[in-house]
Amino acid sequence: MEKQKLNSTLVYILSILGFLCCCLFGSGIVFAGIAFFIAHTKLKEAYADPENYDNIEGMKTAKIVALVVLVINLLMVLRVIYVFSTIGYDGFMEQYNEAIQQWEQSQ
Repeated sequence: MEKQKLNSTLVYILSILGFLCCCLFGSGIVFAGIAFFIAHTKLKEAYADPENYDNIEGMKTAKIVALVVLVINLLMVLRVIYVFSTIGYDGFMEQYNEAIQQWEQSQ
């Protein structure tokens, strides 16, 4: 019987998208969560029948990358919640406008 190859490319792509979207108020949590779920499911299948699967180590690495990106996004969500609970949306926009004005003056 031929060994099935675990293709970790999709997990890596979703993890990278999740990392890129973490700056958008932690919205990358969706991509990272899906990547982690896919990697976890595929590894569970591979551990049930390890002699029929190839590239288990690659999928383990992809799962770790997805987990790291998921944690980064969770920290970003917590940061956003903290900022909005302490200074509110108006205070955030005020600081944002001040930063834009300072940047324009430095140009």
